Amino acid sequence: MSTTRHVAPRASEAPPPRGPLAGLARVAYRRRWVVIGLAALFVVAAGLFGATVTDKLSAGGYTPESAQSTQAERFLADNFQAGAPDLVLLVRTPDSVDDPDSSAAAGRLEDRLTAMNGVSSVQSYWNTGAPSLRSEDGRSALITAVFEGDEGDATRLAKDILPTVTGQQDGLEVQATGRAAVNIEDVEQANEDLARAEVIGGPITVLILLLTFGSLVAVGMPLVIAAVSVVGTLALLTALTSVLDVSVFAFNLTTALGFGLAVDYALFIVMRYREELAKGAEVEDALVTTLRTVGKAVLFSAVTVLLALSALFVFPVDFLRSLAATVMGVVVLAALAAVVVLPAVLAVVGRRIDRFNPLRKFTERRQARAAGKPGVWHRIATTVMKRPILIGGVTALLLLLLALPFAHARFGLFDERILPADSPPYAAAERIRADFDGAEISPITVALPGTGADGVEGYATEISRLPNVARVDTVSGSYTDGTQVAPPLEASAAFSKPAGTWLSVVSDVDPNSAESKDLVAAIRSAPAPSEALVGGQAAVLVDTNDALVSRLPLAGLIILVSTFLLLFLFTGSLLIPLKAIVLNLFSLTATFGAMVYIFQDGNLKWLVGEFTATGYLDMTATLLLFCLAFGLSMDYEVFLLSRIKEEYDLSGDNTHAVVAGLENTGRLFTAAALVFASVMVALATSGVSLVKLAGVGMALAVLMDATLIRGVLVPAFMRLLGRANWWAPAPLRRLHERIGMRG
Repeated sequence: MSTTRHVAPRASEAPPPRGPLAGLARVAYRRRWVVIGLAALFVVAAGLFGATVTDKLSAGGYTPESAQSTQAERFLADNFQAGAPDLVLLVRTPDSVDDPDSSAAAGRLEDRLTAMNGVSSVQSYWNTGAPSLRSEDGRSALITAVFEGDEGDATRLAKDILPTVTGQQDGLEVQATGRAAVNIEDVEQANEDLARAEVIGGPITVLILLLTFGSLVAVGMPLVIAAVSVVGTLALLTALTSVLDVSVFAFNLTTALGFGLAVDYALFIVMRYREELAKGAEVEDALVTTLRTVGKAVLFSAVTVLLALSALFVFPVDFLRSLAATVMGVVVLAALAAVVVLPAVLAVVGRRIDRFNPLRKFTERRQARAAGKPGVWHRIATTVMKRPILIGGVTALLLLLLALPFAHARFGLFDERILPADSPPYAAAERIRADFDGAEISPITVALPGTGADGVEGYATEISRLPNVARVDTVSGSYTDGTQVAPPLEASAAFSKPAGTWLSVVSDVDPNSAESKDLVAAIRSAPAPSEALVGGQAAVLVDTNDALVSRLPLAGLIILVSTFLLLFLFTGSLLIPLKAIVLNLFSLTATFGAMVYIFQDGNLKWLVGEFTATGYLDMTATLLLFCLAFGLSMDYEVFLLSRIKEEYDLSGDNTHAVVAGLENTGRLFTAAALVFASVMVALATSGVSLVKLAGVGMALAVLMDATLIRGVLVPAFMRLLGRANWWAPAPLRRLHERIGMRG
């Protein structure tokens, strides 16, 4: 008699996860050596291609091409070889600038400079007799040079010229300043700053990662991805220089951002991968789950940063557009390295991810103490959600207090004072300010195309009557308060050519002051014998400010609408995106309040390092910092919402989802914020105050966001809103189900 063996039916297995990210994880696992090999080839090629990137960067592009000040500068350069000089030489003589020996030595220096290829014009006290080019003590004089080509060409030419015309020259002591000299110093300072940042930020990053992961193998994962991202960044910068004038500030900023973002993305991915392995998942399944959850959040967060930066393209300023393009490229590189290369590396490492833990005893003791107890972030979230109004209100008040200095923010454009005080261009400029009439160095220029010498006297007389005008120089002489104070001199002939005439308007106020802006407006509105093109540093500030302010509403609309739509696609909620935007703006206002207090008002130098406080913030840098900080803040919002939504989809309990989400990601936020802030703080050691401002600003924004915003205000708001957090009208819910991104 045969017996039939009855086998209990197995529980039906869930079908394997589908979707683009699940498929990407399987490809990375099954073709891991191919992916790693291609990544290695990319690193080698990118390293070779990007090795000379610093030689191709420029520092121009702050004024719109269509601006009146740009047209004035172009007209003066084309027809008078005048306008803003590219190079200013401060010449110190042994006795007097009028001494025959000194005059002869200066003449030889001028002749040598004039004969160099690429030098358009050279003017000095000795060849023009202009009093403004002679120091008050009579022992120093200025030689100014205008170069051919754009600002990048001028910088490269100055790099070759400076060693031959500075230092001791025939008994003369020669120092250089001007925008070309400042640009050269910027590039050299960038190389020094990057090396210093690596020395400072590297060990701190390794230590934070080691304390977070407790494994040298796990620590190596983010560093590998960061290396791929940084080397790729250098190649990207080099490629972009062939189509854009890429700012010298892009070098420090993008390499630091590439490193910081890559480490952040990799940290979240590695932690979730280890979590899945600890649950008993196979390596391939762990990678699939990791990419479908955290990988999805990485891509969404990267797109959020890209959308915030895309708003910079509405501003007609090449400086902002070039930096936006380079930083966007860096974000893409960091995200791709995290979701493509890192899974392949993890597939090779497999379960050895926890090997080599030099802190094993410390880790085991910490885990033993924490066993069975809720974690610190669980306790924080629970405490906040018990008293959301009280704790959230106190935190909001603190942020408002930090934001108060922003009420007296002033904006201008940077000059050589962004450099360290001991740098040669800064030192030369300071001596010029001390020894010369400072107003003479940055006059307002007025170009009159088509106007002859005989048609300018009355116009110059009227301009000299305007408030804050010290003197007007032109072909017919010099004028003050409506009166001619000097007849035409030999140098006056340089103010008139067949193409037209121009005026130099010397004011007695700072070019970045409100009075100077009013003066530009008054000159532009004054009746002129022909079309008047007003230029100079004050006019550049006015034109740049007008161009930026006029596009701010559109840029803000792009950021807010695109971010709202993206977060809706991510969460399916209408209130969560609105809450995220409001809290981000709240946090950023506090950040910029701190920036005003530090960099505009000159406080806390003992903490952030020495810099020159000019009494204003650079407007272009402020806009860039806002877009970057907004995108990076949303970066953490996406990671937190990803875990909260995952918990809410499982439990349907809003309070539990927020507590569990913060508990599972709070430690990661702390580590990610500390890593990113340490990289930014290393950037803040820069001698260039503009880079220092960006480093301090982003470090503060990220730390504030990871603690006060994500740790306190987000759970407080989500507790008060309850289930309404996840509300959306039925049509929008159906829309989200159809087009919301899935892993």
